[in-house]
Amino acid sequence: MQYRQLGKTELQVSTICLGTMTFGEQNTEAEGHAQMDYALEQGINFFDTAEMYSVPSRKETQGSTERIIGTWFKKTGNRDKIILASKVTGPFGLYQLDRGPFDFSKEQINAALEGSLQRLQTDYIDLYQLHWPERKMNMFGKRGFAYDPNDPWVDNFKEVLHALDELVKAGKIRHVGLSNEVPWGLMRFLQESERHNLTRVVSIQNPYNLLNRLFEVGLAEMAIREKVGLLAYSPLGFGRLSGKFNRPGEDLSKARINLFKQYTRYNSPQCLEAVEKYLQIAEKYGLNPTHLALSFVNSRPFLTSNIIGATTMEQLKENIDSIEVNLSEEVLREIDAVHAAIPDPAP
Repeated sequence: MQYRQLGKTELQVSTICLGTMTFGEQNTEAEGHAQMDYALEQGINFFDTAEMYSVPSRKETQGSTERIIGTWFKKTGNRDKIILASKVTGPFGLYQLDRGPFDFSKEQINAALEGSLQRLQTDYIDLYQLHWPERKMNMFGKRGFAYDPNDPWVDNFKEVLHALDELVKAGKIRHVGLSNEVPWGLMRFLQESERHNLTRVVSIQNPYNLLNRLFEVGLAEMAIREKVGLLAYSPLGFGRLSGKFNRPGEDLSKARINLFKQYTRYNSPQCLEAVEKYLQIAEKYGLNPTHLALSFVNSRPFLTSNIIGATTMEQLKENIDSIEVNLSEEVLREIDAVHAAIPDPAP
């Protein structure tokens, strides 16, 4: 396994991070425990979760992922071997949690954190992330920014950082990260932390894969120069880039992209065309399509960690093995040629 520095902290996190959002929905507790056992054996020391997981989020299963991680901590005593990341849910109409209103007020951040700590059976979280911004902006497949003059949000970056800073000083969280954020939001958080000597953002968790390289526009340079590295999620584009959807005879009845029809980001004709071209590159150079996609993400200089997720041990092993694959300059040039012809078909 390889390791990279988490922001400006002293923490070294594995380049492969275990994503856990299937625990409690597509994976049982026993399967989740087995995945964590194997990941740790392979040198993975970084797990990512959220208070709203499993996904898709339902009131009946909300928090199930954290509970499964918590029972694994209790059973194995491995809490001190894991750098643990979780998230507080922001305002978004699709989710039902046992608290509210969903905002980043001090009261709601504290309530969310206490719930996570209880489920996780731990007294601290290493990286606590804002799952998405409070304000209306372009995320989750929205390519453009549609300004809403009636958006009730007010600039509260300083207040949010104050609430998180208090939790850092109390020892309940060690570091702070963002998710689904854009350059302006990251800039404002960095400004306020510097102006008021508050805890500094150390990471940003955004989608990044061969079908969505929008992070490179604006955020990549910030990630490198400000040392706020990317935690890349959906590196396989909901499994599209594994190539399994293009092979006849595969049993895909349990695949997320088929089970949960509401997730349509990777279903456009442009996505399918781009995927086919990437599969042809993999075939030409004798590469596993999964390894091609994940190794590309691993190779990015702005990456801190690549969040992989799996529903089977076979998938998990295949994903983790990507750390051993290095793409040649020829392969990278052909990838960039496809990207130039079909740029970011899954925003």
